[in-house]
Amino acid sequence: MRGLLAAVAGAALAAPLVLAGPARAEAGPYTVTPLTFTVEAGDRTCAVDADLYRPAGVDAARPAPAVLATNGFGGSKSDGSTDAIGRAFAERGYVGLVYSGLGFGGSGCLITLDDPAVDGEAASGLLDFLGGVRAADDGTKADYVTRDAEGDPRVGMIGGSYGGAIQLATAAVDPRVDALVPLITWNDLGYALAPNNTGARTGVTSDTPGVFKWQWTNGFYLIGEGRPLLTPRPDPSRINRLDCLHFATPVCETVRLLNSGRYPAGQTERMLAYARSVSPVSYLDRVKAPTLIVQGQADTLFNLNEATATYRTLKARGTETKMIWQSWGHSGGRVPGELDLGRGNLEASHVGRRVLAWFDRHLRKNTAADTGPALSYYRDWQSGYGTAADVPALSRSLYLSGDGKLVDDRSEVVRGSRQYANRPVPTSHSESSIAPLIGLPDIEPYDTKGTYLGWRSEPLAAPLDVVGAPKATLEVVSPEAERVQHSGDASDKLVLFAKVYDVAPDGGRTLVNRLVSPVRVPDVTRPFTVELPGIVHRYGKGHRLEFVIAASDTAYFGNRGIKPVTVVSAPEDTGVLELPVVPAG
Repeated sequence: MRGLLAAVAGAALAAPLVLAGPARAEAGPYTVTPLTFTVEAGDRTCAVDADLYRPAGVDAARPAPAVLATNGFGGSKSDGSTDAIGRAFAERGYVGLVYSGLGFGGSGCLITLDDPAVDGEAASGLLDFLGGVRAADDGTKADYVTRDAEGDPRVGMIGGSYGGAIQLATAAVDPRVDALVPLITWNDLGYALAPNNTGARTGVTSDTPGVFKWQWTNGFYLIGEGRPLLTPRPDPSRINRLDCLHFATPVCETVRLLNSGRYPAGQTERMLAYARSVSPVSYLDRVKAPTLIVQGQADTLFNLNEATATYRTLKARGTETKMIWQSWGHSGGRVPGELDLGRGNLEASHVGRRVLAWFDRHLRKNTAADTGPALSYYRDWQSGYGTAADVPALSRSLYLSGDGKLVDDRSEVVRGSRQYANRPVPTSHSESSIAPLIGLPDIEPYDTKGTYLGWRSEPLAAPLDVVGAPKATLEVVSPEAERVQHSGDASDKLVLFAKVYDVAPDGGRTLVNRLVSPVRVPDVTRPFTVELPGIVHRYGKGHRLEFVIAASDTAYFGNRGIKPVTVVSAPEDTGVLELPVVPAG
């Protein structure tokens, strides 16, 4: 663990410095003007470092709509993907305003994880500039942005991850935003950093504290602490003298509690309350801007379930919303032909064309623009994206038999019991996360004998296409967990990890998108449900589907103390795995 975190910190500190360009640099059919803004952000005043992209020919007599964007976590306005947004949309006639998020690049103030009351309010100050209400610190005005009303600019937002959540935070505090395209971002940081995939009450949120995702969380924490040190003469507002260096105090307290491995009642609830308060799950009811959600299938940080929760909430509130599940996310997965903003292939990619149509409809008010289906999803087994009128429902059930088989009919279940146990160290490896991002090798998924249970189907007679989140209903026996689970410390509850493999005819196992579903079981004396991460996957003819429950995982904190687990199966009382299956082809 220490070696990995040191490597992450080293990667952050070794990133190249990006020097400011000339005051007004010519860049093809547009000009780029570096600007600074002093904005009010909650209870603080922050300096914001930005670049204004102005297309040639756009002026007060010929205004154009605007696109506002900021960086992903650890980036700035100058990193490749963020700068590419300004360039890509300026080339297509939009006024671009790209800025470094608070606490990053040349912008001041502490990192507050896209808190709408802070980061959202700061972005609202930039909307004032685009609406002609205020000038930049040097007096520059934007009197050439299309307006819907006095002081109300026609503006859309786009960006990924940290630059995705800020869009929802901004729209929640400022109704002037006209269109959003958040890519690969979160619904609930409480779930993303400490997921629990059982007992969900709101979106992906569970009443029972989850399982700490230490690998991702600590990696980004160190990036946040190290990245600002690259900036010469950093803004004093970026230093938290009372706590950790560059994060707001509640962020530090949350990470420290998660790292402690103990989650006592009271403290844990406060931690989850803060994580959720800065997450879309807490403020989506205030988001009215049409939203095109783009999420990655290969993403162990923010999985498809987070996007689905946001999609369903916005739809239920009456907000115009559509969703795309693309191939790539934080864990890689980019394939030829997929959106790559760094290459500017908007017209050449499915997602890019959808984004252009979304802005064409909502920013240029082209009512003929086709914004596409409610849901589209990348298929690696067939050319083109699949489409659906909604997220596919659970439609096929398989049963966990006592002999280790997954069977199609409850009457085929064989009576029996099987047991596994955790060890003092993790014995399974699933996710690909921080290591590949910083150039370190990763290892293939594995499960250690005796520390997991698996159930396999018979070879499939025809292809099986799964699109969405599988769900398992389970009942386990664990006297050790039962004895301590009511201690008042959530970390005493049983932890397990559920996942689905594709087993080829030659016996080779593939963990689909390397996704795993951490569970902190609320009560081992009762049945419980597990929602697995959403997938888009074809099980080929002759392949088998394998459902696995493991005791631990290298990317997460696990059980405290040895807790053997027994799974008993009988026709009248057995585990069930439900799949969202769509017609093949």
